[in-house]
This record gives sequence, structure tokens and C-alpha cells, in this order.
Amino acid sequence: MSERIETVVLDSEGLSAWIAQDRKFLAMLKVFHEMGADLVIGANTIVEVSHSRTNIPRMNWALSRIKVEPVTEQAAKTAAGLLKEAGLHGHKYVIDATVAEVALRQPKPVALLTSDSDDMTKLCDGHVRVIPL
Repeated sequence: MSERIETVVLDSEGLSAWIAQDRKFLAMLKVFHEMGADLVIGANTIVEVSHSRTNIPRMNWALSRIKVEPVTEQAAKTAAGLLKEAGLHGHKYVIDATVAEVALRQPKPVALLTSDSDDMTKLCDGHVRVIPL
């Protein structure tokens, strides 16, 4: 990765990969850490990754090392606008839109590590570097 990244936003797949200690993901995180990039998630990503098989102590450890952004009323309204601009609608895209909103308000340049690069590319409209997981 040649360009410097200021902020790295994780979607649920990114947070899950970190909790699972996925080797490829950890290698990517190491590169961003060496750049001095901040790690960020939206608060609702915590809900999305939480299920009966989630390693809660490991998740709490990861969360202690990441900035968790709130999903406020204004953030929700902005995310709704992103959905409309991207021509997407329905519950399938709600959390993606809030993740995109979080990414768009971070210090730039921003990288978004996501399992849904097609939708995130539409939602971020070229303002964020979308990196598929």
C-alpha cells in the first residue's frame, strides 16, 4: 500500500476477521498500524457481529483498541440520504449506509475494509478507498 491512509473503517466482516484473528486481515491491519492510521467502526457494527459464537472477551479487547463512532439522529439522516443518492433501499442496506456515513466523516484519506465492496463503492461515491475483504 503506497498511499498513506489516515483512517481505516471496518464493517462487520472486518471486525469479525479481527476477532477471529484472521491472518490475512491481521497482516493488513499491521500495515495500517505502521502508517499510524486510526481504526474506526460505527456503534451498530458491534450489534451486527454479536451472536452466540462471538468470542466476547476478544471482541472487547478489539473494541478497546478502536474508535467507536455513535449513530446519532443526524448520522441516520445522512445515511438515509446516501441510500437515496446511491439508488439503494431496504433493510439490507441500512447498516452499510451507516458504515459509509461513518467513513465519510473521518479524517481523510480513509480506507474502508468491507465484504460488500460493490454497495460501499456506490454509497461512498469515490470519497473513500474501498478495500474488499
